[in-house]
Amino acid sequence: MSLPPLVEPADELTVDEVRRYSRHLIIPDVGMAGQKRLKNARVLVIGAGGLGSPALLYLAAAGVGTLGIAEFDEVDESNLQRQIIHGQSDIGRPKAESARDSILETNPLVNVVVHNERLDNDNVMGIFEQYDLIVDGTDNFATRYMVNDAAVLLKKPYVWGSIYRFDGQASVFWAEHGPCYRCLYPEPPPPGMVPSCAEGGVLGVLCASIGSIQVNEAIKMLTGIGEPLLGKLMIYDALEMEYRKLAVRKDPNCAICGENPTVTELIDYDTFCGAVSEEAADAAADATISVSTLEQWLKERESGERDFVLVDVREPNEHEINRIPGSVLIPKGEFLNGSALEQLPGLTEGDKQVVMHCKSGVRSAETLAIVKGAGYADAVHVGGGVVAWVNQIDPAQPSY
Repeated sequence: MSLPPLVEPADELTVDEVRRYSRHLIIPDVGMAGQKRLKNARVLVIGAGGLGSPALLYLAAAGVGTLGIAEFDEVDESNLQRQIIHGQSDIGRPKAESARDSILETNPLVNVVVHNERLDNDNVMGIFEQYDLIVDGTDNFATRYMVNDAAVLLKKPYVWGSIYRFDGQASVFWAEHGPCYRCLYPEPPPPGMVPSCAEGGVLGVLCASIGSIQVNEAIKMLTGIGEPLLGKLMIYDALEMEYRKLAVRKDPNCAICGENPTVTELIDYDTFCGAVSEEAADAAADATISVSTLEQWLKERESGERDFVLVDVREPNEHEINRIPGSVLIPKGEFLNGSALEQLPGLTEGDKQVVMHCKSGVRSAETLAIVKGAGYADAVHVGGGVVAWVNQIDPAQPSY
């Protein structure tokens, strides 16, 4: 479906702007009018990470007049594999400030607005109101639903993208003219069922593939050219080099944009999505130990004062990066299918306590619930997982 341009054109382009954007100006579909619209546009990019990095650079290079960056995190060395807007010298800096500097180096004619804060129910509406279009580069479900709901309530369009390992998705959501994110995903997946990029990884170049598609859609929306991905879901498989498009219809029963909406204001999105399942939260409530406690327990196990089995529920490739000494690797999936209870050494011995750990504590809480359900009432898990172990106990090991 073709849509009218989102913004009116600016009055004029300067001589410097004509030189800079000449390759756009000679495209008939863009031309002088389209470039003036880009100059007059105000676009907010949520996140200066995997998707936000290429999106911000290409939006700046394209001549979007005002670019907002909503980002609260700091640059970490593990970001540099895919977050190309940052460099080695930026490690430890706020991502929003690092991104701003890179944008201005790419195009000093762009006005950059930094929102160095976490988006939440208190600030999201006020920030969104300042922009014509939102580009969503978030990586968690709670923020995605909040972004969608705020955009619907403010009648703003936004371009969405998602990445995981070798797979990417992109779409345009605008409840005024088509479906919203909730029409596609009415409910978040069960907690723990969909790993994050931090748990499952992402091919660095996939970020550029999906981020550039998001920018392409943003340019089309701002200038009113072509047919945007409104009502369509683009799916990309980088391993098979295959693109597919699926139709997404507006849901008349959608909770926020349907005929009788039940969501009429922002809600508690952390509760709605849940970091862990209710069963996992209950299991971990009084069965979480710190890494310092685990360190003491390992010393006691070595001296014969304590007997327990320490289970690493991460994936084998994670176990190769770093590990807590003395742990046994049994991935979470083997607990889900039931095979772990048979293969874990010592699990059938009633006198051996079970201690679980993962990267951060989310997956181990889920497997803890399974183990407790199997009758091991004294089982515990390690809060903060191997991340906390490396940070607090063994900083010589690499983190990821």
